[in-house]
Amino acid sequence: MDTDLAGATSAKPVVTIFEQYGAGATDVGRKVAERLGLPFHAQAFTSEDIEGGDDDARLDQNATLATVYAAMGGAYGGFEGRDVVETQRQKYDLVSGNNRAVREMAEQGGVIVGRNGAVILAERPHTVHVLLTGSTNDRIERAAREAGITTERAARRQVREDAVRAEMSEVLYGWDPRLPDRYDLVINTSRITVDAAADAIVNALRTTSR
Repeated sequence: MDTDLAGATSAKPVVTIFEQYGAGATDVGRKVAERLGLPFHAQAFTSEDIEGGDDDARLDQNATLATVYAAMGGAYGGFEGRDVVETQRQKYDLVSGNNRAVREMAEQGGVIVGRNGAVILAERPHTVHVLLTGSTNDRIERAAREAGITTERAARRQVREDAVRAEMSEVLYGWDPRLPDRYDLVINTSRITVDAAADAIVNALRTTSR
């Protein structure tokens, strides 16, 4: 545990991570959280959730994802018969609920994966925003190993998940999380090891913890 970071300030340190599919956010994030002695907050929707698409059985188990797809419309929620006022209400409720959840997580400190944390906590002190990326092939192979699935299945997940997560952010928060401008660190995990990535993030936090 890095006591200098976890206990020296009134605001606990926070790291937000957005990853392109398979770039190692869980491994890197858990290592950072462990070093800080603070919580790890996983993504709201798993790869399995997103892989399920608009499958009714899957969405029945995740009502929030079903609402997100409805608000996104198009290929996700359809256009026919959509009520504009209802769609705007859905978006407002989703954003408000997510903002509240992210701020509650930030009060605990630690690592927050996804959830548009880089936008919501953009002005928060003692916070570092990270984008994890890597070559497509490396990311697919890593994801297949971690999930215990074939590379062919991981490749299908990569195409869908990278598109869906980016579109969620664009529709609900008006930003493209794949662009680097909102991040303090952009780390290529095809070239940088998990341990080195965690070191870089913790070191960056030290410069913000004053």
